[in-house]
Amino acid sequence: MTNLLQSFTEGRWFTAADEGTPLASAVDGHEVARISATGLDRAGMVEYARTVGVPALAALTFHERAALLKQLGMTLMAGKEEFYEVSRHTGATTRDSAVDIDGGFGTILSYSSKARRELPNDTVYLDGPTEQLGKKGTFLGQHIYTSRRGVAVQINAFNFPVWGFLEKLAPAFIAGVPSIVKPASQTAYLTELVFRRIIESGILPEGSVQLLCGSAGDLLDHLDGQDSVAFTGSAETAARLRAHPQVVTSGLHFTAEADSLNASILGTDVTIEAPEFDLYVKQLVTEMTVKAGQKCTAIRRAFVPEPLVDDVIAAASARLSTITVGDPASDGVRMGALASIEQRDEVLKSLRGLTKSASIVFGDPDHVDVVGADATKGAFLSPILLRADDKTAPEPHDIEAFGPVSTVIGYRDAADAVELAARGKGSLVASLVTKDAELAGEVVRGLAPYHGRVLVLNNEDARESTGHGSPLPVLVHGGPGRAGGGEELGGIRGVLHHMQRTAVQGTPNVLTSVGRRWVTGADRVQGDVHPFRKNLAELVLGDTIVGGPRQVTRADIDHFAEFTGDTFYAHTDPEAAAANPLFGGIVAHGYLVVSLAAGLFVDPAPGPVLANFGVDGLRFLTPVKADDSLTVTLTAKQITPRQSADYGEVRWDAVVTNQNDDPVATYDVLTLVAKAEED
Repeated sequence: MTNLLQSFTEGRWFTAADEGTPLASAVDGHEVARISATGLDRAGMVEYARTVGVPALAALTFHERAALLKQLGMTLMAGKEEFYEVSRHTGATTRDSAVDIDGGFGTILSYSSKARRELPNDTVYLDGPTEQLGKKGTFLGQHIYTSRRGVAVQINAFNFPVWGFLEKLAPAFIAGVPSIVKPASQTAYLTELVFRRIIESGILPEGSVQLLCGSAGDLLDHLDGQDSVAFTGSAETAARLRAHPQVVTSGLHFTAEADSLNASILGTDVTIEAPEFDLYVKQLVTEMTVKAGQKCTAIRRAFVPEPLVDDVIAAASARLSTITVGDPASDGVRMGALASIEQRDEVLKSLRGLTKSASIVFGDPDHVDVVGADATKGAFLSPILLRADDKTAPEPHDIEAFGPVSTVIGYRDAADAVELAARGKGSLVASLVTKDAELAGEVVRGLAPYHGRVLVLNNEDARESTGHGSPLPVLVHGGPGRAGGGEELGGIRGVLHHMQRTAVQGTPNVLTSVGRRWVTGADRVQGDVHPFRKNLAELVLGDTIVGGPRQVTRADIDHFAEFTGDTFYAHTDPEAAAANPLFGGIVAHGYLVVSLAAGLFVDPAPGPVLANFGVDGLRFLTPVKADDSLTVTLTAKQITPRQSADYGEVRWDAVVTNQNDDPVATYDVLTLVAKAEED
C-alpha cells in the first residue's frame, strides 16, 4: 500500500485507522496515495481553531500577518520543484503546474504586499470617514472592520490543488481568521505535500491552519455565525451545502464558486486579417488545453459574428491539430490528462448532451493519439471543438463539459451576443476581443450584470494581458447566478470578506480610541516640544502644533504667479476676478496657501521627521484674498510603524483658517518619522 495521506488537526498529524481509498495517477493509473479521514475529530478541529488559532492571530496586526505570509511564500517558492514533480500525477504539464503552483505562491505574496500597503499596522480597519450624527459634532459614527472570532472552512476543487487552497487561505490569514483546508480527494496528495512544507516551516502561528484530507463528514455541524465556508465545486454540491441546517439557521457565512459557462466574444469590428482575429483564436485554443480545459474560468462558449464562424473554426482547428497530448514528462507534450478516469467519463457524458444540438468539428471523443503513455490507462481526451448552428438551443447554454471542450456559436450583433452570453445564467468571466472602444463599452455594460470579470482584449493590451482564464489576486474572482454568487480575491476586498463591519457611535474621543485614528473634535495635546522633534515612539494621537498667523500680501500672490507660471486670471486679472462671484477679486493660489502653511508648522532642523511623502484629501474651502492672515493647526492623526524599516508613517490632520477662523483649506500631511533609537 502507498502512503495514506494525513490530516493536520489540533497541532499534530493524524492518520486514519483504515486503509483508505486509492488515488490513481491521471497519467498511467498507478496508485499514488490513499485517503481517509476515518476517526478524525472534526468538532475538535473547530474548537482548536477557535481556542488556539483565533487568539494567536488576534495578537498580530495586519502588517505582522502580512510579513509572515511573505516569508511563507518565499519559502514555498524556493522548494517548488518538489511540487512540480508530484503535480505531474494530476495530469498537469509544466505550464499547467506553473499556473497552479507558482500562481498559488504568487497570490500569497500579492496579498502580503497589498496588506502592508493598504491596511494599517493594527487589528482594526476603518471603513470610510466619520459620519456626523449631531449638529455640534459631539456625536459621531464610524464603520469599522474587526476579525470574526471563528474559523474559515475552505472546501476546494480537484483542478487546482495548490492555488485553490492558497487563494482562499491568504485573505483569511491576513484578516486574522484561522483556516481549515479541505482539498478535493482526487488531487489531495499534492495539497498535503505543500501543506506539510507549510507546517515544517514553522512560520505560521499555532492553530492558524489545519488540513482535512478525506470526507468533510459532520464538519459543518460544528460551525456557527462567526464562521464561514468557501466552497469551490459543482452547483449540485453547492446547493446541498446551502441547504445545510447550520447555513440556513445560524447565520454562517457561505460563498460558492460553482459551474460557469464562460463566454468569449469576437467583436463585429474584427476581420480575418486583423491581429485581433489571431488573438481570439489563440486564446480560445489556450483555454481549451491549459489544465486540459479543467478550469472554472475556461471558455465554454465562443461567440463569433455569423460571417466568421467558418473562419474561426478553421483557424482554431488548425491550431488544435498542433497540440500534442500525452504524459507531461514527455518532450513536446502540450496537453496532459484529465485529473481522473472518472472525470474524463463525466466530460464524455456532458459531451453526449452537447451533441444533441451541436456537431463536433474537431477531435474524436473515442480516440486520441497519446505520447509517452498508454491511452487505455490514463485519463486522456482529445480537445473537442463543437459548432452550434442553432444558437438558441438550450444545451450549449446549460451543459458544462469540464474538460477540453468548447462550442462555437454565431451571433448577429452586439445586443445578440450579450443576450446569448446571458443565457449562461451567470458566469465567472467573459472576454471580448475588439479594437473598437465604443463597441467594448456597449458590450461590457451588457455583460457586467451576468459576470464577475470581463476582459477586453486587443492588439494594444495583448502583450501584458494575463488572459481570459487567469484570476488575479487584486481582482474579484466569482460570479453571479449559476456561478455561485460568491466573491473571492479582489485585493483587500477578499480580506474584508472575513471580517465583521460594525457601526460605532460615540464622541470624537471614543472613536479616536476605537479606531486609533484621531477624529476632529477629539482632545488635542499641545506641549513645549514641537511634534516634529518626537520620534515614532514618543508621538501620541492628538499631538498638535499651531502656527501663524501669517499675512498673505498681493506681492506674495504676484510673485507666486510669476515664479510658477500659474497666471490664472483669478490671481492676476483684477477685473475678471471681480466679475467671478466665487472670488470677487484677486485671490491667492491654493498651492500658495498650502506652501505658506507648511512654513508655519515645519521645524527645519534635522530630526525624527525624515520626509514628507504626500498630501491626501486636499480641499480649498474659502478664497484667500490679499491681506488675509493664515493660521494652521497640525494634529497627529494616525501613527503606523513599518515592520521592516527603522521608521514609520505619520498622518497629520491640517486645517488652515483665516483671520475670521473660517477654514480655507483642509488636508492630511503624510510624513516618514524615525522610530526610537535602540540603546
